[in-house]
Amino acid sequence: MLDSSMVRPKKGKKRPSFGMPTGIILLAAPEGWRHSVLTSEGGMLCGRLDVPLNTDPHDAQIAAAAMVVRLGREFHETDVEVTWDPPREPCSWTAQVTPVIDDETTPPGA
Repeated sequence: MLDSSMVRPKKGKKRPSFGMPTGIILLAAPEGWRHSVLTSEGGMLCGRLDVPLNTDPHDAQIAAAAMVVRLGREFHETDVEVTWDPPREPCSWTAQVTPVIDDETTPPGA
């Protein structure tokens, strides 16, 4: 289970066994906020979001996005951006996760 208090990988360790995050599913459940992080290999990391039960949905989205940004940086050494989709159902939100492209490292004319 992955939660927002995940530990950092130790230096010199191999890459994680899960792929880059590609999406987030955020659910408001009676017992608290739940999340699933979709990965590039088609996997899914699920867990509880470490926020109070009565957290506003927008604040829960901010917390979930921050968790995935940390996951990208700390485990994949990549900055990612989270873009939330318009809500389709009550108590359920989805987001797209994309790597941030650094324009300074892009060669001219590329």
